[in-house]
Amino acid sequence: MYLITLDSQTDFESWRKTARALALHQIAPADVTWSVQGRANEAVPAGLCEAPGIPLIETDGTFSVPANFIELARIAALHRDGERFALLYRLLWRLRTDHDLLETRADPDVAQATAMAVSVHRDMQRMRDVIRFREIGREHNAHYAAWFVPEHHIVEFTAPFFARRYADMPWSILTPDICAHWDGHAISFTPGISQTEMPAPNRLEETWRRHFRPDHPIMPEAPKKSHRNLSKASILEPLLVDAERWTGGWITPRPEAPMKRKLAADDLDALRKEAAHCRACHLYKDATQTVFGEGPKSANIMLVGEQPGDKEDLAGHPFVGPAGQMLDRALEEAGVDRKKVYVTNAVKHFKFVPRGKVRLHQKPTTPEIRACRQWYEREVSAIQPDLIVAMGATAAQSVFGKITPIGKNRGRLIDLPDGRKALVTVHPSYLLRLPDPETKVLEYQRFVDDLKIAAGLQKKAARAA
Repeated sequence: MYLITLDSQTDFESWRKTARALALHQIAPADVTWSVQGRANEAVPAGLCEAPGIPLIETDGTFSVPANFIELARIAALHRDGERFALLYRLLWRLRTDHDLLETRADPDVAQATAMAVSVHRDMQRMRDVIRFREIGREHNAHYAAWFVPEHHIVEFTAPFFARRYADMPWSILTPDICAHWDGHAISFTPGISQTEMPAPNRLEETWRRHFRPDHPIMPEAPKKSHRNLSKASILEPLLVDAERWTGGWITPRPEAPMKRKLAADDLDALRKEAAHCRACHLYKDATQTVFGEGPKSANIMLVGEQPGDKEDLAGHPFVGPAGQMLDRALEEAGVDRKKVYVTNAVKHFKFVPRGKVRLHQKPTTPEIRACRQWYEREVSAIQPDLIVAMGATAAQSVFGKITPIGKNRGRLIDLPDGRKALVTVHPSYLLRLPDPETKVLEYQRFVDDLKIAAGLQKKAARAA
């Protein structure tokens, strides 16, 4: 029997390398016990020993497993079940000889791992939905804190989401497991808070200075047990009150109800007002204003462009300049009702360089696209479109969350992870820049043909209604 001790509850990479080495050495799952460093000071059970120097073989030529198993395992490994690493190694062991095992949903191991991953995903979504920050200090010394009790080990995995969404403010997310901190440049982590460390409410700011400043973190001794139900007479009382008010009194997840297609998580008017004060990246400093999306909330098609241009920046409305005029003409020729379409951009502020009295467009960078992606995601949540049309490379990167070539993906419907469809095409400004008249005519017709795919979906939806 072998005892494998991982460095932490979220040490997936060590599990992955060690599990592969164990499998290559033909060490069966029944002969392995998985543990985590420092977990409740557990004594090593009789008959177990630390695994003796198993070399971590790096070659990929011995055996392989489906890529979707790695993604499943990466998420399921964040579950709080103490046997998750053993379960995942058992699946890895079986996948060597049964490559299609994950397709057998009725298999107990597959079903359990899938259920774990689903539970972790729900907890991540709950964390994104529930957390509300409260200000500590004032003006230049302000910091923002939030309290959350995760069901699983998701804080490290989910913290980058908050770094992107609240990039312009220093914050801390405090939990019984681990505390995450953002100083505007990098995420850091400190141990979780136990009930015994809770100060009185009037000591909130002092506690922040002593314990949670990014430049002076403390490393308290980890408690033997996580305190999931903390006293209300603590630093977190106002945080819990706010969380309950914003979530209707539910700190734990509500029972799931069947999803209604047009049930929006965000109100468009409220989003537009919130986006007007966005400081997630530096582009707001030079732009005239935030240019938010426009269109009916009932739209089943969302058109996503790159960013507002000079005319849009001044007017405060998307696609009102030359590219917008070409888009309107192409939509009409394709048979798309422009009044029933929601139009927005991946980046909401105009990026440019001044050249005398002229402002020359500049392509947004990946960090700028990422900083603004929260608004795109919340627009999708509010509109609930059936089809998202990504016009240009910047829009495609925002829609798919990664660099997506236009040529290879253009003119066909692509399934998105949330069940929606996406369509990739060029940006109308690309057509304006083409110097050759004949090429411009041909490329414009291709653009219209792409939009006809959207027109077909819009007409189908109209008939269904």
